Amino acid sequence: MKKKIQFSLVYRDMWQSSGKFQPRKDQLERIAPAIIDMGVFDRVETNGGAFEQVNLLAGENPNDAVRAFCKPFNEVGIKTHMLDRGLNALRMYPVPDDVRELQYKVKHAQGVDIPRIFCGLNDTRNIIPSIKWAKAAGMTPQATLCITTSPVHTVEYYTDIADELIAAGAEEICLKDMAGIGQPAMLGALTKSIKTKHPDVIIQYHGHSGPGLSMASILEVCNNGGDVIDTAIEPLSWGKVHPDIISVQSMLKNEGFEVKEINMNSYMQARSLTQEFIDDWLGYFINPGNKHMSSLLLGCGLPGGMMGSMMADLAGMHRTINSIRVKKGLPEYSTDELLVKLFDEVAYVWPRVGYPPLVTPFSQYTKNIALMNLLTIEQGKGRFVMMDESMWGMILGKSGRIPGEIAPELKELAAKQGREFTTADPHTLIPNALDDFRKEMDENGWDYGKDDEELYELAMHPEQYRDFKSGIAKKRMLADLQKAKDAKLGSSLSPEELSAFKHAKADALVAPVKGQIFYEFNGDGECAPCVEPFIGQHYNEGQPFCYIQTPWGEIETIPAALGGKLVEVVAKQGAKVSKGQTLAYVERDHE
Repeated sequence: MKKKIQFSLVYRDMWQSSGKFQPRKDQLERIAPAIIDMGVFDRVETNGGAFEQVNLLAGENPNDAVRAFCKPFNEVGIKTHMLDRGLNALRMYPVPDDVRELQYKVKHAQGVDIPRIFCGLNDTRNIIPSIKWAKAAGMTPQATLCITTSPVHTVEYYTDIADELIAAGAEEICLKDMAGIGQPAMLGALTKSIKTKHPDVIIQYHGHSGPGLSMASILEVCNNGGDVIDTAIEPLSWGKVHPDIISVQSMLKNEGFEVKEINMNSYMQARSLTQEFIDDWLGYFINPGNKHMSSLLLGCGLPGGMMGSMMADLAGMHRTINSIRVKKGLPEYSTDELLVKLFDEVAYVWPRVGYPPLVTPFSQYTKNIALMNLLTIEQGKGRFVMMDESMWGMILGKSGRIPGEIAPELKELAAKQGREFTTADPHTLIPNALDDFRKEMDENGWDYGKDDEELYELAMHPEQYRDFKSGIAKKRMLADLQKAKDAKLGSSLSPEELSAFKHAKADALVAPVKGQIFYEFNGDGECAPCVEPFIGQHYNEGQPFCYIQTPWGEIETIPAALGGKLVEVVAKQGAKVSKGQTLAYVERDHE
């Protein structure tokens, strides 16, 4: 008999990789006993990246949900774990040190045992502070290696990082194969390399199913010393999610490993409950494409969980690009043709931005650069002319060290635009913020909650928390759900109803002055016509959306409010607008 292998159920990530929302608190409480009675799991993922934001967006307090979901597992000795984005903690952009430190105290008090701490760039400077804070709070820090396949991501590269993280206090290492493109042989060799040096360190493998390599990878990891394997259950297993526990347990059992048996009655109960949650409301926000595996993902390396949002972005771009091609007398692209072009463009961009592992948020940045390149190439402007501050921040080193070399053309472009590269430790660039959030809590008369968990929630997700407290989040979610239900039932919405639904969950961009609107400005006092922004285009907070040229000749820049996805353009290119007139609607990010 070979060594014992433990299994983890990544219940949070099952939903995160499938759709937009997570189960409600009452649903999590109902399924926990079935997961326990299945008898095969030693670990369960109970919260982490995006979990709390989407609960707030659904109008539910995530602190109550986390405590309720963790409690039954804590009582029977099943370890709970969470996904932690290191410098970004539980959100998409950097978090101050004092908020990050508070996170571990709060999460330990709520019943979470293990934080899985990762940096999308594998920069140890973004992970090591969290290891120390987690240990101080009484948690077991699991440091993470974000796995990808590139010339720079070798076994030696990853082993050196693991050595540094273990020396800093990491008690476990996770091999996070977020896109499922890690090659099985390399993963096996990496596991053996780490285990040879650190035999007592637990190694947990997390591999998505998208491109189809995950089962072979699991076998290689286990045969080379792996300890814990992340799995899923039907009806959300496979596709862009994770392999099913039944198949993984069967494979490893027949390979001679010691594994727990599955109580199939409980498996079927958990399967039925999960399907009930899908039928109840969560299924309305699951992209059908995420149920399918695709070998195409091997070429571009994008994580499967991103495919739904990427296809939505591509749909808006598809219309815009084909409009340009028609005007040029060129044939239109089919959806498949444009998808292949996007994958090819990602493959072109990725090495030139230094091979950042394609995981949140760097997968989004790289994809967005490629998507913008497709548009600007069609416009005859070439590549890398529509990059926002977040994309540049990655390239310049503001989020951490890029694994590879930045292409000379991007270095030259940065110099031309007066941008400077930095080697500064990213977390030192962010000032502490808890005092300001305490002041806001006090001014609003809001309770700090058990173990300061409400203070933490405001500090971690300020916009979503404020909308949760005001009740706006719940109203938006209900409008969103009603729209999704109507669409699924095939009912038709009038233009007025459709507009109302869009507006219920989006911020209106309003003209601060009267004048003429333009979507491009050449910088020397004149506005120039261009292709209007496409529906689905993404904006960061404060990013310029358009320009208004006033009757007295001044140029007013209109920012994209709090950022997000463009859902409606009201004012067309060159239109005359009045002060206070709505120009467009931008839906805030839900991740």
